[in-house]
Amino acid sequence: MDGCIPLSREMLRDPIDVGVADAPLDFARARAISEARARQEAADPMLLAWYDRSAGRFSPQVTCCSEDKPAWLVYAESRGGDLVIDINGEAYVFVYRRSL
Repeated sequence: MDGCIPLSREMLRDPIDVGVADAPLDFARARAISEARARQEAADPMLLAWYDRSAGRFSPQVTCCSEDKPAWLVYAESRGGDLVIDINGEAYVFVYRRSL
């Protein structure tokens, strides 16, 4: 991860929880599921950031910029990220901006 702050549920603003019980769930499938769910909430959501816990990956690759949240999450929120899709208890997190 980014070496700064690990993600916890309390950091996410009003996440929409999506549970996916059937396997396999990889990043590509999680992203497709999150896109479909985001489109139920907004006509044209823009993906700003994502997190893949098992792989330890996130985007964008930004450096520390906060003492209390991961940098990728701060990045998304500071750019209007107002739609959070949380898949399987923070296994995958996608942050969107609802509109331009």
